[in-house]
Amino acid sequence: MLLLTCPNCGLPVEETELAPGGDAHLVRRGPEASDDAFEEYLFMRENTKGVHFERWRHAYGCGKWFLAARDTATLEVFGTYSAQTKAPPPEILAAIEKART
Repeated sequence: MLLLTCPNCGLPVEETELAPGGDAHLVRRGPEASDDAFEEYLFMRENTKGVHFERWRHAYGCGKWFLAARDTATLEVFGTYSAQTKAPPPEILAAIEKART
């Protein structure tokens, strides 16, 4: 079972209380984007095995979105952080780097 800590309310929650929201840190494309750019945004995703940054919503709790870094192969969670964060926090990047060594 995947356990994540919601950074908004501070509660550790099981994945059954969460709603997945896809990749984190995507560059959104607006109406001024070309068809090729919008197609890339909409359909072209890396489905990597390993560390992945993703969006989650605490659906059966505070209802707020947050971001998580986890390994898709082992389900190891490196941390969670606010959805308003533009890039992963340094402490999460350090934890990922430590796990790789």
